[in-house]
Amino acid sequence: QVQLVDSGGGLVQAGGSLRLSCSASGRTLDYYCVAWFRQAPGKEREFVAAMSWTDNTIKYADSVKGRFTISRSNAQNTGYLQMNSLKPEDTAVYYCAAANKYLGRSYSSRTFYDFWGQGTQVTVSS
Repeated sequence: QVQLVDSGGGLVQAGGSLRLSCSASGRTLDYYCVAWFRQAPGKEREFVAAMSWTDNTIKYADSVKGRFTISRSNAQNTGYLQMNSLKPEDTAVYYCAAANKYLGRSYSSRTFYDFWGQGTQVTVSS
C-alpha cells in the first residue's frame, strides 16, 4: 500500500505561482505513475497532469499546458506540481494519485488510479 499526502496549497493572486507536493510512504514510487487531479465546487474531479515514474512520460490537460509542470524526486519519494501564471479558474482542491502500472491510455481517468492523497486547497484571487 502507498499512502499519499498532498501539501502546498494556499491563496494566491492571479498570475502567481504555487508548488504542490505529493509525499509518498509505505512503498517507493518506482514502477508507479503519479498524477494530479482537481475538483472545483460543484464540478467533477478533472485530470491535470500525469507522469510515469519509469520513463518520464508526461501528460497534461490542455487547460494547464505551458503553465503547470509535473516532476518528481526519487530520493524524497515525492511528486510535485509547479503551477505558474495561475488563473481564478484554477481554484480547486488538488489531489495527487498513484497507480502501480504503466501510464496507459486511461491515464486521465480517475478510475485508473488506486491511491489518492487527501487534497490541498488552491485559491486564486482575481
